[in-house]
Amino acid sequence: MAQNPARRTALTDAAIDVLADQGARGLTFRAVDVRAGVPAGTASNYFAGRDDLLHQTARHIHHRLTPDPAVIAELLRAPHDRSLVTALMHDLLRRIDAERSGYLAMLELRLEATRRPEVRAQLTATIREQLEANIAYHLDEGFPGDRETVLTLYLAMTGLLVEHLTLPDVLGPDTLPGLVDTLVARIVPEA
Repeated sequence: MAQNPARRTALTDAAIDVLADQGARGLTFRAVDVRAGVPAGTASNYFAGRDDLLHQTARHIHHRLTPDPAVIAELLRAPHDRSLVTALMHDLLRRIDAERSGYLAMLELRLEATRRPEVRAQLTATIREQLEANIAYHLDEGFPGDRETVLTLYLAMTGLLVEHLTLPDVLGPDTLPGLVDTLVARIVPEA
């Protein structure tokens, strides 16, 4: 396998775009090569097979969706109460809007996981790891609520994001900030 980290990143970025635009069925090494603007056969030199490409793409999506440490550091200066959780959820919505193709690609990977057990196993492990890290972070930072609070908020925000990105006219973009506020107010207890 080729070891150029910048090229691997460019290929996984291209794979994310292909997934978002064409779905999992359109994700081929050739499509990734074309999207990345590299010679034919390049992607096959970086990934052991399609499953490896899907797995590495899922991991890279999480990297692209990771919050900016400077933004989080600034937000965390506030008291660790419901208002801060609300601000963090608004930041999540902002990041998803900025990284729309990444989140749509993740939805495509989730759909592919329903058809392919090997993808399901890898994606489940990746998402479970991230969810457990988020729960631990919430509890360690002393935010209000418990494990179930974080799980409920995760499920509510996931549903809101899916609706927003796939059928945005159902809710309308002007309602999103208020919906985020309502979700947090109804799920997260006061400190």
